[in-house]
Amino acid sequence: MKPVPPVTEAPALELERFLPYRFSVLANTMSAAIASAYAERFALTIPEWRVLAVLAAAPGLSAAQVARRTAMDKVAVSRAVTALVRARRVERTVEEFDRRRSRLQLTARGQALYREVVPFAQAYEHALLRGLPARSRQQLDTLLDELLRRAGTVRSAGLARPGKPRGAAPRSAAARHPVLPAPRPAAGTPPPRAMRSTLRHS
Repeated sequence: MKPVPPVTEAPALELERFLPYRFSVLANTMSAAIASAYAERFALTIPEWRVLAVLAAAPGLSAAQVARRTAMDKVAVSRAVTALVRARRVERTVEEFDRRRSRLQLTARGQALYREVVPFAQAYEHALLRGLPARSRQQLDTLLDELLRRAGTVRSAGLARPGKPRGAAPRSAAARHPVLPAPRPAAGTPPPRAMRSTLRHS
């Protein structure tokens, strides 16, 4: 088999300076550092902790709403909710007038666990930010807010496509039809500002 020549037509990408890649590495590094502690101390996974934290601030949400607030995959949220319900940390209530919908809230056991985890999560955040001047922390907070807003805007509008990529799959019937609009994913709802201190480490 002949060796494949390097790609010369594509523009160069310095991966280590590519912002989405850097954020992904940072998030994975922080999650890996704290995941074992959550598991050992609280028998809790990172997705389960995110669900707990969201429901502590906004009880009564559905699983889909939790997924939007955390920007987590719906399958990951569903698994986390199932585990929390099984552990009697979260209670699922089916709505009376629409049994297809259910609401989630923390049980007394879940509330106690949340109060136990919060100081640990905050201590981890303080360790990450230790040594940064107050002005730098404020600038970081502002930049994260702006990047999150812009990321949601780009996701809603869709990226510009100057031309159909080679080998691209054909468009759906809805996209080809002049009356039926092509489906578009809804923008994720960012968590409330007051929760950022609790969720930033995850």
